Amino acid sequence: QVQLVESGGGLVQAGGSLRLSCAASGRTFSNYAMGWFRQAPGKEREFVAAIRWSGGSTYYADSVKGRFTISRDNAKNTEYLQMNSLKPEDTAVYYCATKSSYGLIRIDNAYDYWGQGTQVTVSS
Repeated sequence: QVQLVESGGGLVQAGGSLRLSCAASGRTFSNYAMGWFRQAPGKEREFVAAIRWSGGSTYYADSVKGRFTISRDNAKNTEYLQMNSLKPEDTAVYYCATKSSYGLIRIDNAYDYWGQGTQVTVSS
């Protein structure tokens, strides 16, 4: 089992920044990639960003490219999402997830474990 805990969410004004963290514990040795997804009320869950644990290749949704940066600390089994130039459209619950095997990075059902989510609210 893998446990994921997100932190760093909160309320921020448009144009501001937040940094989300996701700490992984348990059987993390099989981690292939970690990603971030988000879900706004009444909307489907959508891909935000992902990073391969080995090599550090990154992937971003078009809506956040150039504003968000994903990174990881292998020693701490932690991934981060630096969010800059935040917009009200970024308001959602953000979830981190772990992918254990090779495959498509941008598909939510390809991930094995999920955190509880952290709320990000961007005011106008």
